[in-house]
Amino acid sequence: MKNYWRILFLAVITNAASAQSPEDIKSHVRHSIDELKQFVALPNDALNADDIDSNLIWLRDKFNQRGFNTSILETENLPLFFAALPMDDTKPTVLFYMHLDGQSVDPSKWDQANPYETVLKSKDGDGWKAEDCKALDADINYDWRLFGRSTSDDKGPIVMFLNAIDLLKKNGKELAFNVKVILDSEEEKSSKPLPQAVRTYKELLLADFLVINDGPVHPSGKATVTYGCRGITTLSLTTFGPIKPQHSGHYGNYAPNPGFQLAQVLAGMKDTDGKVTIPGYYDGITINEATDQVLKSVPDSDTEISKKLQFRTAEKVGAFYQESLQYPSLNIRGLGSGWIGEKARTIVPATATAELDLRLVPESDGTRLKSLVKKYVQNQGFHITDTEPTKEERLAHDKIMMIMEGSVTDAFRTDLDNPYGQFLVNTMANTFNEDVVQIRIMGGTVPIAPFINELQIPAFIVPMVNADNNQHSPNENLKIGQIAYGIRTFYALMSSPTSQN
Repeated sequence: MKNYWRILFLAVITNAASAQSPEDIKSHVRHSIDELKQFVALPNDALNADDIDSNLIWLRDKFNQRGFNTSILETENLPLFFAALPMDDTKPTVLFYMHLDGQSVDPSKWDQANPYETVLKSKDGDGWKAEDCKALDADINYDWRLFGRSTSDDKGPIVMFLNAIDLLKKNGKELAFNVKVILDSEEEKSSKPLPQAVRTYKELLLADFLVINDGPVHPSGKATVTYGCRGITTLSLTTFGPIKPQHSGHYGNYAPNPGFQLAQVLAGMKDTDGKVTIPGYYDGITINEATDQVLKSVPDSDTEISKKLQFRTAEKVGAFYQESLQYPSLNIRGLGSGWIGEKARTIVPATATAELDLRLVPESDGTRLKSLVKKYVQNQGFHITDTEPTKEERLAHDKIMMIMEGSVTDAFRTDLDNPYGQFLVNTMANTFNEDVVQIRIMGGTVPIAPFINELQIPAFIVPMVNADNNQHSPNENLKIGQIAYGIRTFYALMSSPTSQN
């Protein structure tokens, strides 16, 4: 890729390139808050196409105001949003990825009437109390927070980016890169149209490297660069007993219980240390000494993680938290049979179902891992089907399991010594005057593999929001100080000079 090796020289940058007045930053933080409130007020549930349309209209207006050329890119389902500033062939090109959709909300679980109406709150003991936004006109407390759906995941970073552009223009800074932006409208639905869309719009999306602005910074609050993320796929396992739930007095000890059948299968998939016992599950994964040192450099505390999550002993897939993320996982994300709690009934259930998610690393192919799980189930004596078993199948087989497969989102991981990564780390270190946390691969999933596979470019995650933001959950929030952090980061990354500036 053009300009690839020249980027090595970008580490030699001056603090002046990223210097920003605290007063200017605070002014743009205040404007960002108002703009974010407008943006959050637009519901953005990816399950509702009308929601996405209204968000696209808002984005087109805001990006056009900043001088971007914008396009709505049609896909097999919901469209993507694309924006680019005028191009200069003498400069390398950076492509920023964020997403505009959000998780669905259950208003009854939120500590405010409307999750799409941003509420300003300050810390009050172990909780939070609402504050009047007019208080921000006098001063801005960077410890206060904005509560609302998608404040952090992922509308906040989009607004930070826009306001960094404003500040760059105000200060007369020349951009060191051609800047392109792609905003996904189905990230929370695994971005199924994205692979084909990237192929369709390949020429439009061409860039030298990709920066993903999604997810939280390290819990330490330090500047963070992540070189990859795990992928994901899913399996749904259902076992069958009697055709209908039966009285446990009449048929207990006689009708096969699908709950026990399923429990026996699941229990055999892992040993008592939490390691997957399915043969071949961890094949191909090695960690050399240099990688081990990078993993250990992340300022995690396994003791603090255990205290926070309130468990005594971690599973032994890795020797410590970061090492555990280097392996594919096998997780029971949901488990059900019959009724529980006050609704419990004395019955032999008709079915039992386990929902599994498998987090992937670059060495593990999701389709292969699903095949390994299915082979393991088959070896336990089950007849496997992908549809409800017929009467004939029920009478022909002692044990039946219906297995439904989910789609595969691939993992990605850029080499730790990639020069674009060195540029990001050095720019951020100079901006914040501290060491940058470098994470080899994060546990969550961002559907970025299509960009890497099609465009053949390195990708990096530069997160902007606080680690305790409650993304995907009730009371999602964004710490105001992170808005300042995001503006400073975008400002520095786009204005730090190349060797030709």
